[in-house]
Amino acid sequence: MSKLKKLSGKEVISILNQFGFKVINQRGSHIKIRRVIDDSKQTLLIPNHKEIDTGTLRAIVRQAGRYISLNELQKHFYS
Repeated sequence: MSKLKKLSGKEVISILNQFGFKVINQRGSHIKIRRVIDDSKQTLLIPNHKEIDTGTLRAIVRQAGRYISLNELQKHFYS
């Protein structure tokens, strides 16, 4: 079973940028990223922390999995 990597908020955002997400807003330490596909807005909220907690990162991967294939996400988020 693969293990979730330790990633920072900036690393998560740069990974999701590869899938077309762009930063649209920041409020405090949370960054909102979005991509628009066929008039459908796909939005994720990423904490801008030096190291994202494992449970939070797992939730981000699960939410991103609604928009991106989990097979594509696994090679970036799991070791």
